[in-house]
Amino acid sequence: MIRLAPRLGAVVPPSERHVHTSPTPTAGGAAMILGVIVATAIAAVHPEFSEVMEARTEMVGVVVAACVMWSVGFVDDLREISAPAKMAGMVLSGSILSLTGVSILVFRVPFFDLLVLSADWSFFVTVVWVISIANIVNLVDGLDGLAAGIVAIAAGTFLLYALRLGDEAVLDPGNPGGLWAVIALGLCLGFLPHNVYPARIFMGDGGALLLGLLMAASTMSVGGRTSAEFSGQAFFFFAPIFIPLVILGIPILDTLWAILRRAISRQRLSTADKKHLHHRLVNLGHGHRRAVLILWAWTALLSAMVLYPTYTGDGDAIVPIGILALALGLFSVLHPRLRPVTPPQTEETVVADE
Repeated sequence: MIRLAPRLGAVVPPSERHVHTSPTPTAGGAAMILGVIVATAIAAVHPEFSEVMEARTEMVGVVVAACVMWSVGFVDDLREISAPAKMAGMVLSGSILSLTGVSILVFRVPFFDLLVLSADWSFFVTVVWVISIANIVNLVDGLDGLAAGIVAIAAGTFLLYALRLGDEAVLDPGNPGGLWAVIALGLCLGFLPHNVYPARIFMGDGGALLLGLLMAASTMSVGGRTSAEFSGQAFFFFAPIFIPLVILGIPILDTLWAILRRAISRQRLSTADKKHLHHRLVNLGHGHRRAVLILWAWTALLSAMVLYPTYTGDGDAIVPIGILALALGLFSVLHPRLRPVTPPQTEETVVADE
């Protein structure tokens, strides 16, 4: 794709909004969608996934929705499309998932009863969930390797979480949620070597939206169908649909802050700026690589907060994890001040691929 992208015109030229200093291909999402199709085809004939493949309608639905979501992003990479057109494509993608059975059917709210959604509400919540997760991943794609690394950590964590639910007989063996998490993890790990700073290729909106859709499909398959009889051995088992909100806590908070910031300044929500968390870390003096590592570390800590009580049944690790989080926070703020680092001009205003 690195060689093919220039022929398609999928290249991001250098500008004051970008960290790269030479034209960089932005068609990484094309390789990702091919990976989704190939991985799904292999799973379809592999005996280990025979139970998962019994839900063929859902499997086909996710692949079709993924193709739609990637197409919307890829067209936007080639020639910027209007926000309503882009939103329409994302709504279509979420609708395909809902109509093929990949949807949120139940909500288990902590300390409250199970909330069973009606068909209309299930459709609405599913579409909103898909759009939200896709845009969260897209917005965090602001530094080389950042989005791919965060999604890799999140997908790996959710895979382990789904496996634990399976061990507890909470999740049906044929549930495809774990498969989508594995595919998302594989896509990110395969893409990262080409995307870390300085990136040889960007995933583009096509890749970011695709990863968001896979994460949405995985979380809905696992969290939106948890057995009504299950009450949970640990607090984090109470509300599986909320687990992704913890794992993806950093990009979610960054997205919410961006929405609030633009609403206050009366800007369009689609307006790009240089005030995201990753931009602030770079401007503090951390530099590109260290800023990415810090945000990866935050995501890993939040993931640990989910996995430890999930696997042990208690929350004893919350205190040490909290201490590590505090230490990381202090490092993020104080380290550049203790050891001043003047970032290169190309890293002062960083938007890799938003």
